[in-house]
Amino acid sequence: MPGLIVAAAVAALCLGTLVPLLLMSGGTARLTSADWAALRFTLLQAALSSVLSVLLAIPVARALARQSFRGRGLVITLLGAPFILPVIVAVFGLLAIFGHSGVLNELLSLLGLPKVSIYGLHGVVLAHVFFNMPLVTRLLLQGWLAIPAERFRLAATLNIPVGRFLEGPMLRSTVPGALAVIFLICLTSFAVALTLGGGPRATTLELAIYQSLRFDFAPAHAALLALLQFTLCTALALMVWRLTPPDAFGAGLDRTVARWDANPLTRLTDATAIMLAALFLLLPLSAILLRGLPGLTQMPPEVWTATLRSLAVALASTALGVTLTLSLALRSGVLAGLAGTLPLAASSLVLGTGLFLLLYPFANPVTLALPVTALVNAVMSLPFALRILQPAIDRIEATQGRTATSLGLTGMVRLRIVILPRLRRPLGFAAGLTAALSMGDLGVIALFAPHELATLPLMMQQLMGSYRMDAAAGVALLLVTLSLALFWLFDQGGRAYADA
Repeated sequence: MPGLIVAAAVAALCLGTLVPLLLMSGGTARLTSADWAALRFTLLQAALSSVLSVLLAIPVARALARQSFRGRGLVITLLGAPFILPVIVAVFGLLAIFGHSGVLNELLSLLGLPKVSIYGLHGVVLAHVFFNMPLVTRLLLQGWLAIPAERFRLAATLNIPVGRFLEGPMLRSTVPGALAVIFLICLTSFAVALTLGGGPRATTLELAIYQSLRFDFAPAHAALLALLQFTLCTALALMVWRLTPPDAFGAGLDRTVARWDANPLTRLTDATAIMLAALFLLLPLSAILLRGLPGLTQMPPEVWTATLRSLAVALASTALGVTLTLSLALRSGVLAGLAGTLPLAASSLVLGTGLFLLLYPFANPVTLALPVTALVNAVMSLPFALRILQPAIDRIEATQGRTATSLGLTGMVRLRIVILPRLRRPLGFAAGLTAALSMGDLGVIALFAPHELATLPLMMQQLMGSYRMDAAAGVALLLVTLSLALFWLFDQGGRAYADA
């Protein structure tokens, strides 16, 4: 029953917020030339970002799959850092390297070459590749590791090319889904376009929704744009479901295999791919640390109240998100899977716009900025947390379910005795991921909150907008430290006694 209630609530939130959008956009708003330009730019940057992320991730994932070296685990862990890194902080790191006064332009000046600008289409694509290339690498690496070792032994015995008969079919199976997922993420990107868009020519639909509500106060126009974006995301989600073919390799015996298809040339190319990827990730992260330490003394006093607000929102989102996800994961089935996928189609600003229009006749949405932000962040974390908890619960039921049923363990007793003790590790990981994502969110809070209710991401964006870069660097370091600390605390808490 809790799973049914949560599934219905999530569906009502994701689909019910479309009702005021339909009512507000009906016949009173029209798409302008600027809106069509925003649509074209949204599709263009999402297509370029997804294609480049996948093309750059393939050689890195292949290198990690077929090479064994000291520090390999650390490199794979580094690939997960951009996903939990606050977007606004990562953008600040990219500006420190590729911005007008960044390291790259300083080197170009020393060489007598003209400076380059990070703002515009190329800056948005660069930031999206920074975030999504590591994620695609992890997805493709799982595809390589899922090829049974027996297939590699068979290929070695028959002396057939691995790339054509093993890696090619695996990539045809995984790349379409990875492309569509990254395209969907880039389609609903907000903070990147807000900070690196560079003007009307680089405006996305998500940014146009924000501008319509925040500056123009045109709810009907924002509703029409939100409906257009929701339609695009839904169509893409259906495309993912239709295009991704099933795995054709079958099961193996979980053995490891030593790759024989390596030679000095492949070792050189693999090492180059890994080093370039690590350098691409480490340079902005190092810049955040180096510029943030001196900036800690330049932060305004109100940063500490913003810190408390961010922590309160993150903890509330984590508690609510884990509760919703656990209820859905225990329910399982098609309904739970659908409810866990819907937030991918409805971006945070679409949900925020619908809630804004629903609340506006009854209360001032500004006064409810923090609770609404916590609610939307919890719902937006559902797709990721559900994919962490659902397989773990399915394994528990497969191995312990029959015994528990034979002993008459049902309901809360089954949850407390059978499931939760074996779920601490994935539950802690899901909670840490939810907390980190909520801590760095710059979506609904930018739509609702005034200056006096700013969270750390919003305050950092405001400082960057007023060119107080030293203070923004200090806030960036504080924000990333708190995000990683929350992730580590929840993750370690989930690991404690998990093997007992």
